[in-house]
Amino acid sequence: MADLDDLPDDGMRYELVDGQLLVTPAPLPVHQRVVVQLTVRLEANCPEEFEVFVAPFDFRPASGRSLQPDVLVCRCEDVGPKGVELRPLLLAVEVLSSSTRMTDLLLKRAIYEEAGVGSYWLIDPDQEALTVLELEGGRYVERAVVKGDDAFDAQLPFSVRVVPGELVRRVSR
Repeated sequence: MADLDDLPDDGMRYELVDGQLLVTPAPLPVHQRVVVQLTVRLEANCPEEFEVFVAPFDFRPASGRSLQPDVLVCRCEDVGPKGVELRPLLLAVEVLSSSTRMTDLLLKRAIYEEAGVGSYWLIDPDQEALTVLELEGGRYVERAVVKGDDAFDAQLPFSVRVVPGELVRRVSR
């Protein structure tokens, strides 16, 4: 884990899963747009006892595991000097891309589920789609799949409205 902390700040994302280093290239503009737009919406509705972070920000659910969700929500009290360690997140969000799709859909889903992350959202910019998974009895249950201009009114981790198309498309001001 100490070696992970010593890696260069070179625009790449470095994550560790059971001794395997996952290296992801810098995200595309549409990916960044989704992250920014979602973060703005989450921040506007976030209760003061929670915090919203964006990658790179470490979530270390267990020894030998360090992940960096694109966006996450956690309790303020769970934030340590290196991120969130050994405490479940309230929400982890991954924006799918060709280089991360399988990791996000399979590997990270399983790790977040095992770690007790309350909600896991997957956003597919190509399909303008949001898939919402919520932990129930230790397993993720699909709560919603919304596309385009349809809205999802989240209750977990707090009340917020998300419209996938608005996250993907640049809205003129």
